[in-house]
Amino acid sequence: MPTSAIDSLIFRNIFGSAEMREVWSDEFRTQKYLDWEAALARAEASLGIIPEEAAAEITRVCKVENIDFERYAEETLNIGYPVLGIVHQIAHLCQGDAGKYCHWGATTQDITDTATILQIKASFDIIGRELDRAIAATAKLAREHRETPMAGRSNLQQAVPMTFGFKMARLLATLLRHRQRLAEIRPRIEVFEFGAAVGTLASLGDKGLDVQVALARELGLAQPEIAWHTERDRIAEAGCFLGLLTGTLAKFATDLKLMMQTEVGEASEPYVANRGSSSTMPQKRNPISCCYIHACAASVRQGVAALLDAMVEDHERATGPWEIEWVTLPDVFTLAGGALSQACFVLEGLEVHADRMRANLDMTRGLVVSEAVMMGLAPKLGRDKAHDVLYEICHDPAMGEKSLTDLLLARKDVTAELSEDEIRSLTNPESYLGLSAVMVDRVIQSVG
Repeated sequence: MPTSAIDSLIFRNIFGSAEMREVWSDEFRTQKYLDWEAALARAEASLGIIPEEAAAEITRVCKVENIDFERYAEETLNIGYPVLGIVHQIAHLCQGDAGKYCHWGATTQDITDTATILQIKASFDIIGRELDRAIAATAKLAREHRETPMAGRSNLQQAVPMTFGFKMARLLATLLRHRQRLAEIRPRIEVFEFGAAVGTLASLGDKGLDVQVALARELGLAQPEIAWHTERDRIAEAGCFLGLLTGTLAKFATDLKLMMQTEVGEASEPYVANRGSSSTMPQKRNPISCCYIHACAASVRQGVAALLDAMVEDHERATGPWEIEWVTLPDVFTLAGGALSQACFVLEGLEVHADRMRANLDMTRGLVVSEAVMMGLAPKLGRDKAHDVLYEICHDPAMGEKSLTDLLLARKDVTAELSEDEIRSLTNPESYLGLSAVMVDRVIQSVG
């Protein structure tokens, strides 16, 4: 029975997706081992290193449905590594003497690392597609709410007005940076491994680099400039990207959780009957997707730390750190994909309560625009004096019953410098949205 959340029949589609789980499954990984062995045989045959008929026979049998997984598991347990058991089965399945040419000049880690890169490549395809979904949904929200006023917050306190579109455009700009990061890192990461024992390709004499060139064509991956058996920056960079991406998603989820509070009520996750229900409190609508995004992101961060630890490897073939990746990569990719899927669900159906945003802007009777008034008075009184005047007004006990506009109009030192129309304009939150709309437009224009 499954024991992890990402494989649990109950939780697996909360913390991940079937598509991502398939990429990190035993069957997919094993097929990538087989793909590598078949590609190596064809590459070597094209250079006359092994017979062409041997390569054809190896290619014929390298299908995951031909593998006896029970035997495979037993051999892996005994040997300690999964590749040799696969090589044994390929050799046994081949007719004639083709099997003796399987794995010619290679080492276990060549196959394991290349299979991992192929899994990462397939995972990045999924991540990239989901990221595009999130970008499209966020751009739509930014565009639709370009001029929807709300309170910006600092230290959980109302600061100055902005628009909800501005808030979404900031998220959009970050997601666009992640899309750019993904495009930048893929060529660095999607590089196969083939170096044999310690990376020198001595087993193939002077044909080693020629085999690499042919293997690159077969696999659709880049040729390494040099062996990287114990240089794990490619794998660590993939993990760090996922840490950055899920960090952004968790920040969005945190904001939405706060906006969903009963006392705030400015936005809600999409409504689905019974979603977020309480067993005892019928009125509750919990931020379910936000909770799962938060949990996924926190778990990914811990996995990233493990992947960074796996970089500390000894000499040319390591004793232990490498295996950290086997344990960690399925989790971090599945959980990152799960967080992104949850975020897409939320962004595509987000309920925005513009009326509550406006009500919250007005709840302080104008205090949210005290900076606007201060800046209006500053050219006349000086900034420090203007600040002192507004500080005194904002902390006047009368603010509990009167608005900032009323108290400003009651002060002669203010009305001597500002007309009633100027005061009413300065105390209108919609007059102090700054360049919110302009910045929204700039970000949306860069979506492409």
